[in-house]
Amino acid sequence: MKKNLIFWTIYLILSSSNVIALENKIIIKIDNEIITSLDIDREIKYLSTLNPSIKSLSKDRLRLIGKNSLIKEKIKEKEILKYMKEINLDQKFLKELIKDRYVKLNFNTENDFLEYLKFNQINMGEIEKKFSIEAIWNQLIYSKFSSQVKINKIDLEKKIKERNNLTNKSYLLSEIFFNINDRTKLQKKYNEIKQVIENESFESAAVTYSRSDSATVGGKLGWINENSLNNNIRANLAKLNKENFTKPIFISSGYLILKINDIKLEKKKFDKNIELKKSINYETNQQLSQFSINYFKKIKKNIIINEL
Repeated sequence: MKKNLIFWTIYLILSSSNVIALENKIIIKIDNEIITSLDIDREIKYLSTLNPSIKSLSKDRLRLIGKNSLIKEKIKEKEILKYMKEINLDQKFLKELIKDRYVKLNFNTENDFLEYLKFNQINMGEIEKKFSIEAIWNQLIYSKFSSQVKINKIDLEKKIKERNNLTNKSYLLSEIFFNINDRTKLQKKYNEIKQVIENESFESAAVTYSRSDSATVGGKLGWINENSLNNNIRANLAKLNKENFTKPIFISSGYLILKINDIKLEKKKFDKNIELKKSINYETNQQLSQFSINYFKKIKKNIIINEL
């Protein structure tokens, strides 16, 4: 009886191992690195933990999103490691990034956020590594391209002067940034994105279609003062009410769809210098974002990606 028990115990262990081996398949090779099916499952869990609205998406859509997210992360990590020995971000700055994220998820304290991660079987080390890769990538883009950012300060000052009033208007915005090679297919692409927005959510569409780094958080940009926006974007938003979204707005190297999540009006003294600083920061970030997208596309072309 004892021998039979040992036999069945060994059999069950081996059977379980075989099932795990079968489930954990190599899905993608990126140069000499691999992405497995379990890696993709883990990425889906991570993305849906930080952006719960995508949990309602189909399994196929989620797997595509998880796969693309990992490919993007691996390519960025490989590029970063050309310039530094390891992924290592200043801890104080890292804590600020994590706090910013959990506040956006409506958690009051880090402990509340840690409990939420624990419940979703995500450890803080995983969060720290992913946030570090994204932050160091942004630092790399800044070091390479900040000198190429062109800001027309006189033009911005002129626009701010024209908008001088006692009421400040701010928008709580989300974005979807996408490219198309053939402009005649713009309407078709927009209809495809619009259908997902209307049938599921703007966040789901952002995670699926947006090429911006904000895609991982459902396209959320936070509060942006209208004085920081260029005239074209400002004019498009002025036509909309809360919970509405724009048609595609042409910007350098692509198209932008913006959603107004909320609108805030504040009566306060107009400070030209503060508004100018906000406008410069917004325009700088917009241009650096375009440099980031273009640079990523460039390095991706030199990497061998095989889907198995």
